Amino acid sequence: MKPFLRSQLERYAQRLEELDFLLSREDIMADMAQYRTISREHADVTAVAGRYARYRQREADLVGARDMLDDPDMAEMAQEEIAAAEAELLQLEDELQRLLLPKDPDDARNAFVEIRAGTGGDESALFAGDLARMYTRYAATQGWKVEVMSANESEIGGYKEVVLRVEGDHVYGALRFESGGHRVQRVPATETQGRIHTSACTVAVMPEPDEQQAITLNPADLRIDTFRASGAGGQHINKTDSAVRVVHIPTGIVAECQDGRSQHSNKAKALQVLQARIQEKERSERAAKEAALRKGLIGSGDRSDRIRTYNFPQGRLTDHRINLTLYKLLAIMEGDLGEVLQALQHAREAELLAELETSI
Repeated sequence: MKPFLRSQLERYAQRLEELDFLLSREDIMADMAQYRTISREHADVTAVAGRYARYRQREADLVGARDMLDDPDMAEMAQEEIAAAEAELLQLEDELQRLLLPKDPDDARNAFVEIRAGTGGDESALFAGDLARMYTRYAATQGWKVEVMSANESEIGGYKEVVLRVEGDHVYGALRFESGGHRVQRVPATETQGRIHTSACTVAVMPEPDEQQAITLNPADLRIDTFRASGAGGQHINKTDSAVRVVHIPTGIVAECQDGRSQHSNKAKALQVLQARIQEKERSERAAKEAALRKGLIGSGDRSDRIRTYNFPQGRLTDHRINLTLYKLLAIMEGDLGEVLQALQHAREAELLAELETSI
């Protein structure tokens, strides 16, 4: 194990002793807010300190097994113990490295996935629909719930813009690296001469704001318009001005919702998306500055970043940030995103580990 990792882990062992002492104090136990805060830290530190204690135990086992190699009667058993200990130590070191990485508190949140058609006209809108379907199908494999918050459908199918709310365990952490430009190369259904066209969509993944921490929107900064919903929805949706559009005047950011039956429900959803977009704007600006400084693989998540190409004639998906190429495009479009998302997560963890090492 690298010395910088070991020094970090020793701090966790020391911190666990401090937290044990704090939790035994009556004044701490009497203050429930402080008690909960310390208890949460205690749980996190215990997870790391416990794995490190196991690591040190297996190190001791390895030393003991090597000492037994000189005994002919024990040599075979010693070799087996050495192999088992070395394998477990490698696994434990990998686990401990991941546990030490800084965590984004937003990773555990639900997320809004916003998909917009870009260059390519009708074909781009159709591809936006394909992406929405891909994310929806992947969500189903994870047991997540997907709700359409707003949708501007194209005349021939697909979407000019669609916003999905994805609810479940660790959604934002799993999907956050999907933000950016997605390029598709394929023969459109409307192409009569079989020529391959290139079009693009942009995706923005935004954590759902915490109600406790959400920014407070000043009513004076908002313009709220109601209008008649378009598209399918039956008689009711076409007869009432139930759709709501909210404009945040200082930033010009807009959100709308027309999928609910009531104006009140649509307004609440639109405000929720608006808050997420405002916070995402602030977050992306910070991330862009950080990315410019550290030139990370994953980038800032800005819409202008072209992150991925979907080449249908070759059945190929390429993620340009990490030079990942997979020849299973049809399966991926059906929601088999796990390999792609895992590779991106591992690349990010490698970045964070390198930053951690240089900061020691």
